[in-house]
Amino acid sequence: MITSSRGWVYWLAWGFASGLVGVAVFLGWQRMRPSQSDVVPQVRLSPQAAPTEVPLPVGEAQLPDLGAEVSRASLRRRAMLNTLIPSRPRTKVIDYTVGLGDSVFAIANAYGLQPETVLWSNYDVLKDDPHSLSAGMELKIPPVDGVYYQWREGDDLASVAGEFDVALEDILAWSGNQFDLSDPQIEVGGWVMIPGGQREFQQWIVPVPARGSAGVSTGIYGGGACPGGYDGLYGSGAFIWPSSNHTLSGNDYWSGHLAIDIGVVIGESIVAADAGVIMFAGWSSGGYGYTVAIDHGNGYQTLYAHLSSVNVSCGQSVQQGQLIGLGGSSGNSTGPHLHFEVRLNGGFVNPWYVLP
Repeated sequence: MITSSRGWVYWLAWGFASGLVGVAVFLGWQRMRPSQSDVVPQVRLSPQAAPTEVPLPVGEAQLPDLGAEVSRASLRRRAMLNTLIPSRPRTKVIDYTVGLGDSVFAIANAYGLQPETVLWSNYDVLKDDPHSLSAGMELKIPPVDGVYYQWREGDDLASVAGEFDVALEDILAWSGNQFDLSDPQIEVGGWVMIPGGQREFQQWIVPVPARGSAGVSTGIYGGGACPGGYDGLYGSGAFIWPSSNHTLSGNDYWSGHLAIDIGVVIGESIVAADAGVIMFAGWSSGGYGYTVAIDHGNGYQTLYAHLSSVNVSCGQSVQQGQLIGLGGSSGNSTGPHLHFEVRLNGGFVNPWYVLP
């Protein structure tokens, strides 16, 4: 009986233990099993099904009532500080008052124009001579390159277009002229923009005779004109700067100004750019002021204008680098500078091509 009793207890204990293990396994499985909310249902769309339109809130009025402060903040946008606004082309003429130190070249460059445009558009005051510019002078600055023209008695569009070498249609098409294309009429004294218009310059230059030849008239060209018939030193053909400053101050070399304007200080030493013979020394008519011109005997001639004083005389031989005058602003000049010309066989050479 004892044996039988132990057998029963043994199997009862084993069954109880097995039940406990089963319960533990079930509970562990329940903890590891994903909940219904964690399961993403797979939705199979029909090929014919169309997407459903869902209305979205538009503007602040349809936002939920979260308070005015939150609502406005949610609609705030950052400003684009680098937004570029395209500039519109200018169609109006600008009135400009010439100041000290101004030049035709500098004024034109400031307005994005060719210097010829400023000269041609102010013929009544400049007479196509950039040296006639003076402080206080009133100029008209056109909006585009060409000629700003004042209508005269007897003018017509065809003749004016021919005079300035442009197509009549270019004048009519310029929006700034504001023509009635059905019947374009221009009153005498009125102003018309001739875009692209041009005319030949009437250059005023100081004549510099070659050594050994006859000189120029002092009555016409000023007291600095030399009678000629000289001989002396010859140049090397290699030039140096005539001043200590090597930068531009005023006009550059262009069709209306066959020289460069070098910045100088009044009283600064001006030297000969190469050896040669003095062929002009003194006052020059036509706006150059005190002027020195040198014939170098090799086809080259150089001219130095707007000096405050002249330190050489007609027929004198000078070495390269020798003092010939002092910097100034004499003649027609809006500020101190040296007008420096280089001529070759009667023609003009851009000084930038020969200066070191």
